Amino acid sequence: QVQLVESGGDSVEPGGSLRLSCAASSRLFRIYVMAWYRQAPGKQRELVATITNGGSTFYIDSVKDRFTISRDNSKNTLYLQMNSLKPEDMAVYYCNRKEGTLPWGQGTQVTVSS
Repeated sequence: QVQLVESGGDSVEPGGSLRLSCAASSRLFRIYVMAWYRQAPGKQRELVATITNGGSTFYIDSVKDRFTISRDNSKNTLYLQMNSLKPEDMAVYYCNRKEGTLPWGQGTQVTVSS
């Protein structure tokens, strides 16, 4: 079964940047449409961005032009470059298949505060 381990979260000031990583334990990663999700306190988990195995991407409106999703299939790793961070981006970030059908990892905490 594919395991996912997220990393890269930190505490930054508004306007700052972070790069999240998600390491997958299986080469099956390479055929999946992958996604980043986030869950803020008291809110439901929401889809943030997706990327196909061919590199086509999708973003929710609130992160367009600020976040970039990418993948390195040779390393079974998914990335999320986050720029111009806002307080409303603060959440625990998770990676998974777009369908959300893999076991969820522990996520990585992103805090945006002055």
